[in-house]
Amino acid sequence: MTPLRISIAASVASVLLILVVLELIRGRRLKERYALLWLVTGVVLLVLSAWRDGLNTIAGWLGVSGYPPAILFAAATLFLIVVLLHYSTVLSRLDDEKTLLAQDLALLRRRVDDLERAGPAAAVPTEPPARAD
Repeated sequence: MTPLRISIAASVASVLLILVVLELIRGRRLKERYALLWLVTGVVLLVLSAWRDGLNTIAGWLGVSGYPPAILFAAATLFLIVVLLHYSTVLSRLDDEKTLLAQDLALLRRRVDDLERAGPAAAVPTEPPARAD
């Protein structure tokens, strides 16, 4: 059976996690797309912490007989691994976008330098050309 002290401490930690996430959302420091993941995790951990018989049942299903609260730590670790994997994919995509933006900026700077060297005769006209519709 899960000790009451452990259940209370895990429940308090889960509630604190949920409150911190809500405060970060309120302060617009955490986007909703990520907040949902954190809120669901906080709720799952809270349910597992508060529902002692449920935690013991799940521990039995998974073959954890020595210390059922270890399931809480395993769930939290699994969650962290999933979040890190998600952030790695986001960072990889942002790195690719950064490279493309740097290349576009270099091309635009080259074009501006070429136009400045060509002088005012090559300047961009102030009025757009007539459209041939």
